[in-house]
Amino acid sequence: MFSCNFAHNNFFHNLTINKSALESRLSILPKSPGIYLFFNKKNEIIYIGKSNSLKDRISSYFRSTKNFSSKTIELTLKIRDFEYITTDTNQEAILLESSLIKKHKPKYNIRLKDDKNYPYIKVDLNDPFPKIYISRKASDKNSTYFGPFASAVSVRKTLNLLNKLFPYRTCTKKITGTDSRPCLEFHLKRCIAPCTGYANQKEYKTVIDEASLFLAGNTQKVMDELKNSMKNASENMKYEKAALIRDRIKAIENIYEKQQVMGVNFKNTDVLNIAKDNNEAWIEVFFIRNGNLLGRENFMMLETSEETTETIIYKYIEQFYSQASHIPKEIIVPEELKQKFELEIWLNKISNEKYKVKIIKPTIGKKLKILNLVKRNAQEGYNQFKAKQRTKVSEERRTLSELQEELNLISPPIRIECFDISHIQGTNTVGSMVVYQNGKPLKSHYRKFKIKSHDKNDDFASMYEIIKRRCSYLVEKSEKSSFSEKPNLIIIDGGKGQLSKSYHALLQLGLSDIPIISLAKKEEEIFIPFQENPLIIDKNSKSLFLLQRIRDESHRFAISYHRSMRNNNSNKSILDSIDGIGTKKRQLLIKHFGSVSNIRQASHTEISLLKGFSKKLAKKVKDKI
Repeated sequence: MFSCNFAHNNFFHNLTINKSALESRLSILPKSPGIYLFFNKKNEIIYIGKSNSLKDRISSYFRSTKNFSSKTIELTLKIRDFEYITTDTNQEAILLESSLIKKHKPKYNIRLKDDKNYPYIKVDLNDPFPKIYISRKASDKNSTYFGPFASAVSVRKTLNLLNKLFPYRTCTKKITGTDSRPCLEFHLKRCIAPCTGYANQKEYKTVIDEASLFLAGNTQKVMDELKNSMKNASENMKYEKAALIRDRIKAIENIYEKQQVMGVNFKNTDVLNIAKDNNEAWIEVFFIRNGNLLGRENFMMLETSEETTETIIYKYIEQFYSQASHIPKEIIVPEELKQKFELEIWLNKISNEKYKVKIIKPTIGKKLKILNLVKRNAQEGYNQFKAKQRTKVSEERRTLSELQEELNLISPPIRIECFDISHIQGTNTVGSMVVYQNGKPLKSHYRKFKIKSHDKNDDFASMYEIIKRRCSYLVEKSEKSSFSEKPNLIIIDGGKGQLSKSYHALLQLGLSDIPIISLAKKEEEIFIPFQENPLIIDKNSKSLFLLQRIRDESHRFAISYHRSMRNNNSNKSILDSIDGIGTKKRQLLIKHFGSVSNIRQASHTEISLLKGFSKKLAKKVKDKI
């Protein structure tokens, strides 16, 4: 159970100001376990921590900084407020801390680099003929998950291999067993075609079970079952089926041989090691099951400057295993962890396995040997990553320099903002702003605009409006993070008309020094203010590709916002016309069913089960839509 205490008095951390307020706040802190959040002057969360005693831990930040690292000193100088949440146990605090760090990504926390949720492989058991696919969440209790994996690329590679070995279906059609002929996947030996009745539900489930065993690392068990199936097929004179199974056994044996790790016989072990530099750390993990290397992944930990290897490993275990689909029996680490005991208690609590999870720091033998192997792989992997990163940065700089030259800019366009308008005949008119920093999308600075102009069918007026609204923040010197930075280049998705109106908006604001261009879609023509003819850039130039990429991203962002607006308004208009459906009931319908289309497919009974819906009202809804 969690209980919260939120500080709302805008208390400032400064030992010469409000010292009595500080002492008062600290004196009433509980000595119970929980997590705490520190805020800066912008009310942004800058650090999240946990402790067995909130009172002792939080108070420690406001005492002498003599033994603090420079990073912690910097943190304490920026604290302006704090909140805390108490928990019943330290294990609950670990889970809550990990969840909040993942959500808020505080500046001073060591954390897994995580733009999105790490992907899993999902075995969807809700269907009579289950599917296996990539999933960003592991929330369905009726399905089996494997992961998480470091990237979607590694998941797709695994799924591609898995489908070659175990011919499960990848289609989304409803399986009836009555289709007249199988699709191409059957002929490629990547599906056993339950759609045609070539395989029944039991035979198909066997394939799914074998694939699941393989993903779990039980390769030998899979081969034993396949050999039995091959023998049965041969005895029943199903020679073609026996030959297919034989080929699958050979393919799995080849993989099995490659997976064997230095003759070790670890049954259920994760081995992890680290390579670090500056403010990041590369974690390499070998997943060993039944003596075989089931897989290897690497993860980046951020904000690791001045942190010990022990702290980084501890934080990795907390954050990774809090979302893992499987907790191994052994976790081999390169450093002895001071808080190993409490970490093991937590891991055992979340694992739901009969065995006890152990964290081991080996000093001799095969475990040390494999740990050193992982260390070498970590260093090599990190070196390759940095080399690729340097090459990429170099290419991006060259492209920006090329663009500077093509557009005759004073400096390279480090920050580029692009704007687009989307509507259908003046309805649900919206605008988009996308931002590219150093040639890469800065999605946290993307913004959407609802057009307020009287004539929403006028693209020129709409573009004038969003440019003026965005750039007025530069004149007002607003501290809004996405609007406070002045762009080095503005791109307008459109032609001369949109460009003229946009430049006029800049002129009125006294910002005509900001370079602005428009990029027309049909001929990919670039227009510049006061130039009659378009600027010609080599069609194969990287600078033109960058402009097109930014323009297309702005267009995509505008269209997606327009669609969501249109869908929302469509749902509102249909449901609002039903007598007895107000705002709350409309929201309840949409929240429960997801869309008007789904409501249309629901039965009277399903609708009447919702809170506040009688059978009579449910009938009204069905009749109207």
